[in-house]
Amino acid sequence: MVLGILPLNAMGKILRKAGVIRPSQSATEELKFILEKKLKRIALISNLSVRNSKRKTVLKKDIMFAIKQVGEENGL
Repeated sequence: MVLGILPLNAMGKILRKAGVIRPSQSATEELKFILEKKLKRIALISNLSVRNSKRKTVLKKDIMFAIKQVGEENGL
């Protein structure tokens, strides 16, 4: 399940800033879907890192660790 938090308009802006002249509705929706899916995975992994460290506060190092984990899952 995707969160549905990111605004679709912001996805269009990201694509246009990357040089896309006219992003289609389906392209912006797909970018939104992928980013929300990855962000949710990063949040879940960071939370596991915090719990494993017996803390309650998510720190920058938890987010950075989670980003590396998500990248490795996708072969990046």
